[in-house]
Amino acid sequence: MNKIDDNTAVEKSKKKLRWRITRGGGLFQGQLSMLQEKIDHLERLLAENNEIISNIRDSVINLSESVEEGPKSSQGDFSQGAGPHLLPSQSSLQAHPADCLFASRSGSQHPDVQMLDVYSLVPFDNPDGGVWKQGFDITYQEDEWDAEPLQVFVVPHSHNDPGWLKTFNDYFRDKTQYIFNNMVLKLKEDSSRKFMWSEISYFSKWWDIIDTQKKDAVKSLLENGQFEIVTGGWVMPDEATSHYFALIDQLIEGHQWLEKHVGVKPRSGWAIDPFGHSPTMAYLLKRAGFSHMLIQRIHYVVKRHFARQKTLEFYWRQNWDLGSVTDIFCHMMPFYSYDIPHTCGPDPKICCQFDFTRLPGGRFACPWGIAPEPITLANVQSRARMLLDQYRKKSKLYRTKVLLVPLGDDFRFCEYTEWDVQFKNYGQLFKFMNSQPQFKVKIQFGTLSDYFDALDKADTTESKNGQSLFPVVSGDFFTYADRDDHYWSGYFTSRPFYKWLDRVMESHLRAAEILYHFALKQAQKYKIKKFLSSPHYTSLTEARRNLGLFQHHDAITGTAKDWVVVDYGTRLFHSLMLLEKVIGNSAFLLILKDKHTYESYSSDTFLEMELKQKSQDSLPRKNIIKLSAEPRHLVVYNPLEHGRSTMVSIHVSSPTVQVLSASGETLEVQVSAVWDAERTVSQTAYEISFVVHIPPLGLKVYKILESGNSNSHLAEYTLYNGEAKDNGIFSMKNAVDAKEAITIENSFLTLWFDQSGLMKKMVTKEDGKHHDITLQFSWYGTTNKRDKSGAYLFLPDGSAKPYVYEKPPFVTVTRGRMYSEVSCFFDHVTHRVRLYHIQGIEGQSVEVSNIVDIRNSFNREIAMRISSEINSQNKFYTDLNGYQIQPRMTMSKLPLQANVYPMTTMAYIQDTKHRLTLLSAQSLGVSSLSSGQIEVIMDRRLMQDDNRGLGQGVRDNKITANLFRILLERRTDINLEEEKNPVSYPSLLSHLTSSFLNHPVFPMTEKFSPTSKLLGEFAPLASSLPCDIHLVNLRTIQAKMPVQKLFSKFTVESLTPSSISLMHSPADAQNISEINLSPMEISTFRIRLR
Repeated sequence: MNKIDDNTAVEKSKKKLRWRITRGGGLFQGQLSMLQEKIDHLERLLAENNEIISNIRDSVINLSESVEEGPKSSQGDFSQGAGPHLLPSQSSLQAHPADCLFASRSGSQHPDVQMLDVYSLVPFDNPDGGVWKQGFDITYQEDEWDAEPLQVFVVPHSHNDPGWLKTFNDYFRDKTQYIFNNMVLKLKEDSSRKFMWSEISYFSKWWDIIDTQKKDAVKSLLENGQFEIVTGGWVMPDEATSHYFALIDQLIEGHQWLEKHVGVKPRSGWAIDPFGHSPTMAYLLKRAGFSHMLIQRIHYVVKRHFARQKTLEFYWRQNWDLGSVTDIFCHMMPFYSYDIPHTCGPDPKICCQFDFTRLPGGRFACPWGIAPEPITLANVQSRARMLLDQYRKKSKLYRTKVLLVPLGDDFRFCEYTEWDVQFKNYGQLFKFMNSQPQFKVKIQFGTLSDYFDALDKADTTESKNGQSLFPVVSGDFFTYADRDDHYWSGYFTSRPFYKWLDRVMESHLRAAEILYHFALKQAQKYKIKKFLSSPHYTSLTEARRNLGLFQHHDAITGTAKDWVVVDYGTRLFHSLMLLEKVIGNSAFLLILKDKHTYESYSSDTFLEMELKQKSQDSLPRKNIIKLSAEPRHLVVYNPLEHGRSTMVSIHVSSPTVQVLSASGETLEVQVSAVWDAERTVSQTAYEISFVVHIPPLGLKVYKILESGNSNSHLAEYTLYNGEAKDNGIFSMKNAVDAKEAITIENSFLTLWFDQSGLMKKMVTKEDGKHHDITLQFSWYGTTNKRDKSGAYLFLPDGSAKPYVYEKPPFVTVTRGRMYSEVSCFFDHVTHRVRLYHIQGIEGQSVEVSNIVDIRNSFNREIAMRISSEINSQNKFYTDLNGYQIQPRMTMSKLPLQANVYPMTTMAYIQDTKHRLTLLSAQSLGVSSLSSGQIEVIMDRRLMQDDNRGLGQGVRDNKITANLFRILLERRTDINLEEEKNPVSYPSLLSHLTSSFLNHPVFPMTEKFSPTSKLLGEFAPLASSLPCDIHLVNLRTIQAKMPVQKLFSKFTVESLTPSSISLMHSPADAQNISEINLSPMEISTFRIRLR
């Protein structure tokens, strides 16, 4: 995104928006080459900058027009919001000093309940609530239903994890297929029976093996309302560690499959097992066209508080929503679990007696010691009264006389006998209850949407003055605890290797999707039959589904059995290999000057990735490119929608190397050592690094050859606390004075390190200020109590203890033209801090890489702590799913583990002067336990189960790569009132840095020497998109974009708006030529190019 480099900032003004162009910081003294580089760079980008400034001006004009003229949406409304989409007035559009251009919190509509206030208000105590242990005693009067009977919907369901204790395939073979087969038979026996299902990964697998007759029977059950698909995603995803890209992708995959094969559109969301709930998921469901959703795993104290206030049903609104356009109705289940003992009412001992699968002699028993009884004429009255009492008590926690009672559990209804005992015994109870006028109850089997339809009717009937009965709630529901101090913050980090692999998979899938689309259009245009469009599409589909499967709440969370984790990893790895072929073949077609010569090449991948991963549990290694006087081609792909200057590093066989651009210009190159081991320099491989300038979504070709006629510069090394075995090529000095300060610098920053190679100070060159920012490692142990940390739970034995080492680690300091870095080698972490000598985005942050290996540790968790002078007090900020920022409060009334939250892409702390952001390339647990600190847990090795069903600890640790960026920014002209608001935004620089971190460029080398001439570049976009728009999932300000001018090599044939998963189109959908985008919104369009 370096078109505007470091030169764009947003100023805050109360009534106007203005943009300021600022210059970057100082230069190395005496390094005239740096000055020349910057001059060249600025000259190259001057024209592009003018274009960007013009776009910015147009955006501001359009923004002003949209505010003055009111909302003009051509995209339709797919929702039943609680109110119209209100654009804020012009005076409310304040841009915070370094923040993206979002509206500030001066909208007129505020939620009734803000979760930050709830967490501050409730005592988080745990008194004995009686039969409802975590709640309170519930009473009622017999005559409460005289005027209106209690309407009860008993909703049969089966929760099927796509992998947990068994693999996905094993569960399907042993259990899930029989649930579906029995469903078809048993629902047909009685039209009053109902059933519902969520996970399309299983449903599609079954669909593929059944005959047409059975498929028709399923469609008939869907049509008559006996069978309902709820949510309809590929899985029921985790909501803490999943990125919004993957959440959307698995939703699209499920909804598109349903549309193609069954023709149904899910209406209601159902999430009973994710370990905490994110408003991001609520937003995505809303934008998919849903109006209602259900959640379950919420902190037991929050449930008790909501139950007392009767706010268990509410409209969930996004923190950043100034109106009510994101409102979605949400039902929160009140009790401990989603199983039958905890869903009929507050007393699990009684509810368990109505789980007829637990009849004596069955597979299950009631742990409370009283077994169910078959319903007979002799006991139906007493049993009906007992059950009705529970229903009435549960209904007292809600605001209407409509009650939801789920009836199911994990992998239920897989035996036909369970269908019989549940439906026949409940059938007798229903028949008796409905025949007794004095019971004042109407009870039936139903689906989730049956319940919500009845509830909407009750709300409309009982609401006053058009006001809904239900409150509006904003905020999130992390961190989850199900009992005592058992906080589920461990899984935010568990199995971090696979959390890293997940994000690698996401970036590859997105890159492959975009390149494949462009290549397919070119193949169609030039009638190139050899382009493997069908196999490539199959590879894309498989990758989408494997990525979707991994978003399951026992997959990306790291909470499955060891062999199940291997199954997930193998699926991701297999798809990565296939995606690399799609990327390589698509890119090759796009850069061929004569497209028809593509036919003459082997169907094997012509271009291969410069990084190669050998197995599902290993880190990738760089290929060594063998050089000669004959040039080798390097193709670099930029998957971002912004033009980009970035550094590429590859391994080559010779230190005498020349790199040429497509125009023949010799590029400046840094040649660095490749370390075979901690203290051994490779004799056969060298790293070369150079800056590439790639157009948005574009490809560029570079030539690399062995030559003495080059512009290459050898990196210089200083070694501390030891010596290295070098190859005689590089200058390697041993530090003479052990107390000598270790520093590295670039145009923006100077970093100071201690003798262990750990950062201790940062100097910002723009203002010359020194900032005490230190980096340390630490250990957490696990408690000595009976319940200990495991895959789910974090139960530490107190505060973290410093990472202690007997002797100082070996430290290498690298100084070069393209980057400088400090590397230190501890027993459990190889730690590297790097500064890039690049003007623009990447030069302004500090890159931190940790290769973590705790395979020999015992019940320990390793953390990285960044400490600063920032007066953040007890407030910090974490992202939710890479989509939005959630303010957090570190609360002393809570145990340490409760103050750990999920971080998908970033966390930051701030005061009135500065903001310190940690940006992450993988999901991990993060906290700020003291003012000025950010702490991230990088890996955990735990020897025991934590009694949540997994039956094992976490012992399968891998050597894991964690990649971060640290960004220090000034805050000026701050409105202190902003600190009180429940909303915050990343700065534009932070947003772009995160994009660069999560969407790196793809360097590719040729497998075979091409006989055809290659294009110098492929540039599909006419220009970069505005810097706050992200393609595929559009995140934007109010702006208009002429679509016809978007693509330079293609013509837009049609563009129509759609819901986020393409399930719905607005009734007035028509081909449009202009896209209107609102702050924070994700918009989806069907586009056809030619």
